[in-house]
Amino acid sequence: MSPFLGELLGTMLLILFGDGVVAGVLLNKSKSQNGGWMVITAGWGLGVAIAVYAVGRISGAHLNPAVTIALAAIGKFEWSKVLGYVVAQLIGAFLGAVLVWLHYYKHWEVTEDKIAKLSIFSTVPAIRCTFANLLSEIIGTFVLVLGILAIGANKFADGLNPFIVGVLVIAIGLSLGGPTGYAINPARDLGPRIAHALLPIKGKGDSDWSYAWIPVLGPIIGALLAAFTYVALF
Repeated sequence: MSPFLGELLGTMLLILFGDGVVAGVLLNKSKSQNGGWMVITAGWGLGVAIAVYAVGRISGAHLNPAVTIALAAIGKFEWSKVLGYVVAQLIGAFLGAVLVWLHYYKHWEVTEDKIAKLSIFSTVPAIRCTFANLLSEIIGTFVLVLGILAIGANKFADGLNPFIVGVLVIAIGLSLGGPTGYAINPARDLGPRIAHALLPIKGKGDSDWSYAWIPVLGPIIGALLAAFTYVALF
């Protein structure tokens, strides 16, 4: 398998698990409805771990344009490969969202809440404030990328690294995810948001494009700050 397909498949798995757990918690008549934030953060974190295990040896399992750009910025990845990785991640995220839509096919029509439907695909801030929302995404992604770089430096536990990264994502969700839903990944938000806009979901409402730039730009800024901080301090 090529690295392009590896990133596509890995990001698709990530979204299938992540958006899938949100759908289970939010959609009516799902057996996991009202499972709560602990269930959502656990599903996302374990989904990250499985996706990284699945394609790590193929592509390095960036699964996140912010990670790819940050690694390139500090010389740990080739700039010539960045565009291909980002495109693969966006396609994978879109396909993962489509699979979630299909998996919960009969539940959309019995769910009236438009915000809940959008929240399955993309992030929605708890309190809408451009500065605060952007800062939240910057901080969350800073912690993610700094953590990934630090975890990767511990060679004694290579086989555990994907699982530890998954635990890191759970920790970010529990501690920092409340304000915005912690996109911390441009592809994770943008790919499914496009799917939400295109799929024939009954009563879905709009896709909130006025907010969409925050979970794209915020993670990129946070990732770059984390990468440069890591290089400077470690």
